[in-house]
Amino acid sequence: MRKGMNTALILAVTFSMIAAASCKKTVNRVDNSLSALKERGVFVLGLDDSFPPLGFRNEDNEIVGYDIDLAKEVAARLEVNFKAQPIDWDAKEMELETGKIDCIWNGFTVTAERAAVLSFTKPYLNNEQVLVVRENSGITALADMKGKTVGIQSGSSAQAAVDGNEGFSSSLANKVLFKDNITALNDLDIGGVDGVVMDSVVANYSIAQSKKAFKVVDEALSNEAYAVAFRKSDVQLRDEVQKILTEMQADGTVTAISQKWFGRDISVIEK
Repeated sequence: MRKGMNTALILAVTFSMIAAASCKKTVNRVDNSLSALKERGVFVLGLDDSFPPLGFRNEDNEIVGYDIDLAKEVAARLEVNFKAQPIDWDAKEMELETGKIDCIWNGFTVTAERAAVLSFTKPYLNNEQVLVVRENSGITALADMKGKTVGIQSGSSAQAAVDGNEGFSSSLANKVLFKDNITALNDLDIGGVDGVVMDSVVANYSIAQSKKAFKVVDEALSNEAYAVAFRKSDVQLRDEVQKILTEMQADGTVTAISQKWFGRDISVIEK
């Protein structure tokens, strides 16, 4: 009996010590994300490099875009170097969590599910998920896609918008997933799919640049906002980037970058 009591006592004390150590570790955990980045000396942005005009490769294979220009200026004001790191969009959260990148900044939509596990800045752009079709398709509304095939970038908010619209989703004959929107639009051009659901910011830019006979259906699947995402624990770094973006909006830097890519200021920072 005494032996059993001693064993129970030892176990109780052991578990108490483990719990106390765990609690102490949690309490003493310090967010050094900003100082660690400055010590490392490089701000690594994770992106899909086929997402014009926010982040994409130009004719010289350089990664350029609206988000890239914003992030480069943020890095300069942080007094660190800048690196654009292409990632598999399907594995973007894993790339962030493992420390391969410092943030996801490439038309990344804020959702409740993502906000639960990531630290977001305030939105910097508004967006819609829209349907792009061929001009001669006869499709003028979402209902016209009944029995047809839609293309979507895998792992994107477009995929979530389609799956979240039960009426639209169930009316489709097929959903084809693509690695990126450019590939999906190329498939639309040759008739492989009947429509592509994608971000309006990207759709309008791509149609204007390619001059292909596409149009955006005047009926959005969802409205959303873009923000920069960091690891949940990296609040100091998130807050500093937000502070710099606010300063950039106030001093006209954001307006100039927006004029360059969109012809007008479409930023929603502090608006």
